[in-house]
Formats: sequence, C-alpha cells, structure tokens
Amino acid sequence: MSTYMANPQNVERTWYVIDAEGQVLGRLASQVASMLRGKHKPTFTPHVDCGDYIIVVNCDKLVLTGRKLDQKLYRYHTGYPGGLKEIKYRKLMQNKSTFAFKEAVRRMLPKGPLGYAMLKKLHAYAGPEHTHQAQKPVEYKL
Repeated sequence: MSTYMANPQNVERTWYVIDAEGQVLGRLASQVASMLRGKHKPTFTPHVDCGDYIIVVNCDKLVLTGRKLDQKLYRYHTGYPGGLKEIKYRKLMQNKSTFAFKEAVRRMLPKGPLGYAMLKKLHAYAGPEHTHQAQKPVEYKL
C-alpha cells in the first residue's frame, strides 16, 4: 500500500464563510490558518496547497483577551534609520481590523511562495456583508 500524495490538479476546494463576531483574534486566526493549509482534510499534503477558500466577516467585532488592546503592539519598520513604528492594537482594531486579522493569519502560514498562495485564498471583511455570493459559500461553525 502506498502513501497518498495530493496533486495541485486533484485538489477540490470549497468556499466557507466564518462569522468572527465575539471570537478571540488569535484562536480564530490559528483555525483559519489551518483551514487555508488544508490540515482539516484527510488528503493533506505538506508541499501542496490543498486548503479551502475562507471568507471572514465581522472582523471589526473580534475580541482580544486580557489587556492586550492596550499592551500589545503592532510593530513595523519603514526601512529608514530610526524608522521603527509601533501601534497599539486598540487603534489598529478600530482603524484596520481586517489588516490585523490577515496579519495574524499570515504569520501562522508557511513562509515563501506556498504561504503566499495560501494567503490569497483568505478574504476578510469588517462588516457582515461580502461580495462572494456567486461562489455559494457554506457557513462554517467553529
């Protein structure tokens, strides 16, 4: 008996809608990253992008536990000397909640071309509406 290896041509993808209202940011991001990778499928192959398309709505209603809204910082560097910038998550969640969620998921995916392809299958929206009704997404309960 041989081990099954998925091919990119044989992978079947479905579209899922996840409601993020009241969910914890990190816990939801780890579950979404696992689904984007395809680890929830029995045909998971580490070197093949076998994940599904994920639509996350209500990203502005995500929750951070404890005092993370005031203590956790999003850091980035502009590339110039002394260009380290820090933003508290309270401000980031108010202004760019979808960016905060996508960044959390991006850091949980593999680095390189495979991870970039997986991240393209994530669609995050701040409100309850999305523009993917034509794909007939299935609601996914976590």
